[in-house]
Amino acid sequence: MIALAWKFIRFDRAKSIGIITAIVISIFLIGQQIGLLLFLMGLMGNLVGNANVKDNQIWVIESQTQNANTLSKIDSRYVQQLQSIEGVNQAYPVFIGYADAKFLDGNTAAVQVIGSDAPNFVIGPNASRIYEGNLESLNEREAVSVEFFNAKSWNTELYLNKEIELNSKRARVKLITKNAQAFGGNYVYTNLFNARYYGNSDPTKVSLIVIELADLNQKQKVISTINSIYPNLRAWDTKALQQSTIKEILISSNMGMSFGTLVVFAMISGFFIIGLTLYSSALDRVKDYGTLKAIGANKSYVNRLLITQALLYALIGFSVAFLLLIGFSQGVKKSGLEINFSFGYILFLLGITLFISIGGSLFAVRKISKLEPASVF
Repeated sequence: MIALAWKFIRFDRAKSIGIITAIVISIFLIGQQIGLLLFLMGLMGNLVGNANVKDNQIWVIESQTQNANTLSKIDSRYVQQLQSIEGVNQAYPVFIGYADAKFLDGNTAAVQVIGSDAPNFVIGPNASRIYEGNLESLNEREAVSVEFFNAKSWNTELYLNKEIELNSKRARVKLITKNAQAFGGNYVYTNLFNARYYGNSDPTKVSLIVIELADLNQKQKVISTINSIYPNLRAWDTKALQQSTIKEILISSNMGMSFGTLVVFAMISGFFIIGLTLYSSALDRVKDYGTLKAIGANKSYVNRLLITQALLYALIGFSVAFLLLIGFSQGVKKSGLEINFSFGYILFLLGITLFISIGGSLFAVRKISKLEPASVF
């Protein structure tokens, strides 16, 4: 069956090339758009993604906020109050402020200064995001981190011990992160004291409170307790807050709709282009299919032959498209845009390819299945 299907494909090379090209273009566009969307979604939730998150942690923020990137300030006295709740082992204050960064070469940039206490540094950056330096160095006075990929967008050179200014106050780069970018902003990590200093903060305010539980099994109970006792606060499981943040941004920016529309149109166009081309190819070889039926091939055999051709087209087209996607991901990686091809992501793209190709072949299957052998002679 496969050998015969391959002969049919080779017989009409022009249409075969057209079908494979349509599959490659469709799958490349779909993979590219979904990869970019997943990358941006990662940036949206990077306040959580960059943090030293543990399973037994809860984040407490202002009750009206569902987006971790737009936190309102809360009273720092809540830190001691929350720590007294049964089941809470420790409460850590976190401050997030805004500053204008200025470099010795005259370039400037707007940054978010994020601070938490040593040695835990609950807000991060976590070890996987550290490129140069060590986390403990952020405990020094005037010590801050910068992001490796910001060097290009800021048009300046970034290196350890580089002097910069934050809100006209001297700071020194003691840590360089990599892949710790923010969505629509730039993260600078430091300790709590430095963050308040550079962010010109009211010392009685914090941005969020990270709670460490004594018992992981008490997480939902403690969340319920905090939400019932403090109407101005809301306790979150960290992963739930990350997902809420992504959802809020996707809805408010219509980004999900934009990317989704492009993917849907790529699927529809690929489906019909492939379907009509296969239909046209089947019509061109209608005598061949009629002859197969005349010499004893039943309708099921001929249908399987057409679907096998579609399957071969799908596998060839997917292989070429995936190689192009890998090339694209390597090309943009140096700029900080990292597209990860997980096993689930690859299976999803393969499933879309099979749907487009085999689904499109049903036009030809429907036509040939009605073919009477005698009609071709």
